[in-house]
Amino acid sequence: MTSDPPARRRPRAVPDAASDDVGFDDLLQVLGEQLGDVPQNTDPRGRRKLKNVTFEYESHPTAVHDMAGDAGYSLASNWFTQLLAQLAVANSITKSQLCVFLYVAGGQQRGTGIAQYTQQEITDGLNKLAEKKGGKRITRSTVNRAIRALVGYKWVEQLGNGLIQLNVRLWFHGNSAAQHAVLEQIAVQHKRDPEAFPNGIGPDVHQEQLDLDFTERPDYGTGRRTG
Repeated sequence: MTSDPPARRRPRAVPDAASDDVGFDDLLQVLGEQLGDVPQNTDPRGRRKLKNVTFEYESHPTAVHDMAGDAGYSLASNWFTQLLAQLAVANSITKSQLCVFLYVAGGQQRGTGIAQYTQQEITDGLNKLAEKKGGKRITRSTVNRAIRALVGYKWVEQLGNGLIQLNVRLWFHGNSAAQHAVLEQIAVQHKRDPEAFPNGIGPDVHQEQLDLDFTERPDYGTGRRTG
């Protein structure tokens, strides 16, 4: 009895070092082109080239802001923050207008630019410390005048039912995506009028009659300055 012949072994293909490096060479070529290290050219061998390379980076963990109180924080325009100080020193806004705006801005609902306060609630909120100290208080009629002035400055807009829309280009509690969404909503409501709220920010610089005995500009006289 004869034994079966041994199985024939198929020859293995010898890997071509050049062919194994094709993808790697393409990767280096594209990286070099994107970094500007090598000129872009056409592969003379006619094979398909790698078109693009995309890198995705893992986000770095961010630290949480350490803010006083438990009401979170808002983002404010640096230009507007300095303008507030300048207007106050120049007596171009009243103390009541400044206080009402800051109180409302600090109470806006996250991501909306809207604060929900009646005029009486604003009055009571502003008088909270004054009541404890027995000092002078702001009146509801003064708050009413201040809100009308702020509407004229386009710092706020009244929506009715105790809702006050902040000018979110000045002060906003929320991220940039939410702010742009609010700005788009406001623009639609005002038919994209470039002069309407929240654009054309006031006030025109002038002297305001003071409501709460804010320190007035000192009188330096009318004499001419010499020397």
